[in-house]
Formats: sequence, C-alpha cells, structure tokens
Amino acid sequence: MANRMMCITAHPDDECGAFGGALLLAHAAGVETTVICLTEGQAGTHRGNAQSGDELALLRRDEFAAAGEVLGITRGEVLHYPDGKLARHDPTELIGVLVERIRQWRPQVVLTFGGEGGVNLHRDHTVASLAATAAFHWAGRTTAYPEQLDRGMHVYWPQKLYYVATPFLMVRNDEEKAHGCSTPYSLILELGKYAEKKLEAFRKHTTQAALLDKVNDIFPKNHWNEERYLLVAARGPREVAADESLFQGVIED
Repeated sequence: MANRMMCITAHPDDECGAFGGALLLAHAAGVETTVICLTEGQAGTHRGNAQSGDELALLRRDEFAAAGEVLGITRGEVLHYPDGKLARHDPTELIGVLVERIRQWRPQVVLTFGGEGGVNLHRDHTVASLAATAAFHWAGRTTAYPEQLDRGMHVYWPQKLYYVATPFLMVRNDEEKAHGCSTPYSLILELGKYAEKKLEAFRKHTTQAALLDKVNDIFPKNHWNEERYLLVAARGPREVAADESLFQGVIED
C-alpha cells in the first residue's frame, strides 16, 4: 500500500507557497497526497479581476485545482469556512471535519502550519494549525466524534505530524518582527529541480500575482530551493534531531 500524506491549509495558494516542495517530492516518490483547504480565500487582499467575494471564491477554487495538477496532488478539497474569520468559528466543528477527513483518507503523515501562523502570522493559519493538531491526535480515539463511527467510519492514528517552519517573518512592523516567535525546524527538504515546479504551481494562482511579486522582492533568494519542517508528534520515543525524512520510521498500514 502506498504511503499517504495530508496537508491542511487555510487558503488557496498556501499549498504552493508553504508546502509545495513537500507535495512535489511526495508525488515523485509515489506518495498519495491530499490537501484540505479550510476557506475559499474570498476575503483576500489581492483579488485579480473579481468584482465580489463570491466571484473571487470561484476563481480561487479554479486556481487551487490548476495548482494541484502541477503539484501532482492526488485529491484536493476546498471547504467553505469564512476567510479571515476562522478564529470566530466553533473549533469543535473545524476539528470534527478534519477528524473525518483523516479517518477517510488515512494519512500516515500530516503537514500544517506552526502555531504562530506562518510567515505572515495569519490568524487563519494559526487556527488551521490548532484544528489540525487536535484532529491528528483525536482521529484515532473512539471517544472523539463517535457519530462518525456510527456512520461506518473507522478510527485512524496518523504516525507523524509536522509544522512548516518559516525562516523569517513578513510582518507589519519592526516590533512584531523583533519580538515575534516562529516555529523552529528539525528537517530541511532540498527541492532541487522541484523548486521551479513549486514556483510554476504558485503562478497558477493568477489572482495572487501581486502577492507573488511582493514575495519575490522580500524573500531570500534561496527561499524557493528548500522547505523547513518541525516534527511535533510521532509514535514512540523519538529524538527530533534524528529525523531525516518525512516518512522515516513510518510503517505500512
């Protein structure tokens, strides 16, 4: 049975900018990849030619699908939670939806944001991290969302959880930059030939072209060449420094 990975994000384009390298490398290795995006990105600052939030949502869904084809994603799903307002939403509902997706698709490895909210400290990213973390730990428990089990689903225990680690913060002011904390890293993925492929996938988000230009002006030149991750949960005692790949130590199930 093939290895399986799930990436849990907040907005269309997160799958490229934050996790594109990991998804590309996984696809190349024959890994089944699932991306769950919590919002349609309808409140985005960069809106292309969209005249309304609903129109932007439709455009960003199409962009997500196009980027997914470049990344070789096995399946992608964009949910309909409110962009920019995830922190106001019932967390138990968010966690329950993610528990259901984990039980359905059975990823051995789960990727999501760190609790700080990624490179721009976005609150939606933080909520995605919190919900994904809880779902990772709860999907295997019969006491969590038993109504799903009543419908015929089965519990499932993922084996490794990673947070993406940003090498810098792109924030609003110098005080936030000086004092803000970010996720450290335990694993570096060298993207090699897939760095340009990751950028190609990002370019499919045409409504976000202005954001890509801004990113390229600010980010270090080697930003597209690597991704950094922190192993935050795994089965059994494990030294984080000994972790050398996303699927190291994963057993077939």
